[in-house]
Amino acid sequence: MAMEFLIATHNMKKRDELYRILSPLGIDVKTADQVGIEITDVDETGETFFENALLKAQSGCRESGMPCVADDSGLAVDYLVGAPGVYSARFAGVHGDDEANNQKLLKLLRDVPVEERTGRYVSVVCCVFPNGDILSARGTCEGYIGFEPRGNGGFGYDPLFVMGEKTMAELTAEEKDAISHRGEATRLLAEKLKEYFEQQK
Repeated sequence: MAMEFLIATHNMKKRDELYRILSPLGIDVKTADQVGIEITDVDETGETFFENALLKAQSGCRESGMPCVADDSGLAVDYLVGAPGVYSARFAGVHGDDEANNQKLLKLLRDVPVEERTGRYVSVVCCVFPNGDILSARGTCEGYIGFEPRGNGGFGYDPLFVMGEKTMAELTAEEKDAISHRGEATRLLAEKLKEYFEQQK
């Protein structure tokens, strides 16, 4: 029988990504809507991805009584000294406006040559259990910022984030899982969960 874990997000693409990687462990990842509860949207007041992921996971676990997984992720551009960083989702002012965020990024990098457009996606995934135990993992993914959006997949800055020949938005879900920052962090978390479950036996 699958264990149910809550994911502290309304983003079904994030939920599906997590589900694909954790389901082999017998974990069924559900959003609050899927389990029929409401959870508070936490103010992301942390100064690091870890702090924000932990805030969300602790709040979700407390309100649901279920093990809760949350991630905080974003884009760190070298030319912008690590920005947008923890402000990635609200870079242009409105939380989750991908189009506006991408346009702002392109504007800031307008005349910047390709060799100075390097950056990385960073993801920290936290899992908090009702007994207070905390597991976390970090993943990164190196690339550069393209000059125009390409591709229809993914979300966030994926249409601008180039790895090799393709943007993240041009990859299939499976290709993205294999190389993405969240994929890496979630696989590392899966390893830690496996060890954690062994110790609980």
